[in-house]
Amino acid sequence: MPVEIVTVPCLRDNYAYLLRDEASGKVALVDAPEAAPIADALAARGWTLSQIWITHHHADHIDGVAALRAGAEVIGNTADRARLPALDREVSDGETVSLGQTTARVIDVSGHTIGHIAFVLDDDHAAFTADSLMALGCGRVVEGTMEMMWASLSKLAALPDETALYSGHNYGVANAKFALSIEPGNAALKSRLAAIETANAEGRPIVPATLAEEKATNPFLRAAEPSVKAAVTMPDAPDGEVFAEVRRRKDRF
Repeated sequence: MPVEIVTVPCLRDNYAYLLRDEASGKVALVDAPEAAPIADALAARGWTLSQIWITHHHADHIDGVAALRAGAEVIGNTADRARLPALDREVSDGETVSLGQTTARVIDVSGHTIGHIAFVLDDDHAAFTADSLMALGCGRVVEGTMEMMWASLSKLAALPDETALYSGHNYGVANAKFALSIEPGNAALKSRLAAIETANAEGRPIVPATLAEEKATNPFLRAAEPSVKAAVTMPDAPDGEVFAEVRRRKDRF
């Protein structure tokens, strides 16, 4: 495997990620909710950070940057630079970031925030989606619009089904319970909730999940499904409008 990915639980329910390019030994960090567990994970492996990739400006994704950045190149969205820690490199939608022989493509996935980006490793079939597409859910639409968030989710849904999704939080049980309120008969969803509960009980991360799994269980990606449209009494509505209604219901759940 050309890149090794380590999930680092942080704070109460955040995830950060360490990526090590095996060819060069270079290491990147995706988001920095807090410094201590990330520093411990690096020390346990004898790794040194080369880069820090920031997805968006919320404190629970950047608060550890200052303590971890010594010697590392901090990379984030040029459109959001005013709200991010000082950037050593600014990137935009469609650009790429190289970590040794590992390449990540930058995708704008605004909606949760304006300027939120995801990092997609096309060759490695992995995507770091933070608070855009999450395990069984999606981020609350805080700064953008429902249309913007639906467009961002649609970009991610167009990735290959085998893409492993590494998202920013463990909201799995709560998201699954909401999803079951929309599709109570979804057998794949019931099975996934059981798997998440087992992982939580054993202290294992609930990520990654494949895009195929999300398409089968995540109500925010299933707005085109007749069962979802029926559940929100919008059988003939456009998919984007159905998504918006599902998101509103989750906000009140």
